[in-house]
Amino acid sequence: MRFLLDACAASRSLQATLTDLGHDVLSVPEGAPRATDAEVLALALAEQRVLITEDKDFGELVFVRRRPHPTIVRFTDMSVAEKVVAMRDLLERHDEALREGRMIVVTRNRVRIRRGERV
Repeated sequence: MRFLLDACAASRSLQATLTDLGHDVLSVPEGAPRATDAEVLALALAEQRVLITEDKDFGELVFVRRRPHPTIVRFTDMSVAEKVVAMRDLLERHDEALREGRMIVVTRNRVRIRRGERV
């Protein structure tokens, strides 16, 4: 699977974990360090990457502005170690949702998967 780590969610640990699991991972600081949210979303879509972020503004782009998008995983109030564990769990339990252009919000206690606009 291909992933794009937004600047706010990028960590060496998360990137290394995904890479070690055989995934193609790019982080926004490498690809476009000063990109707007709309540009990050467009990059993820163009490269068919799951966008991993902590930024809730992507929800506005998807649900209010109806922007086309790939799957977006948004972590809320989690440590890097918690994100790594949660991402492993998502890959094991929600592989299909990760491939379907969904908005996935992950907290310490819950995973919420919403449909977005189909791409």
